[in-house]
Amino acid sequence: MPHKKLQLPEKRCPVCGLMFTWRKKWQLNWHSVIYCSERCRRSKSAE
Repeated sequence: MPHKKLQLPEKRCPVCGLMFTWRKKWQLNWHSVIYCSERCRRSKSAE
């Protein structure tokens, strides 16, 4: 039986505008995750 994903929380990246979904590695600090990727986090000051 294939695995079905549950409805996971999403956020919008302030740099690129991409919607990104909760990931298991962020389970302890989801409230503090702001950017969708390391690239966006590094370019935050450019915008």
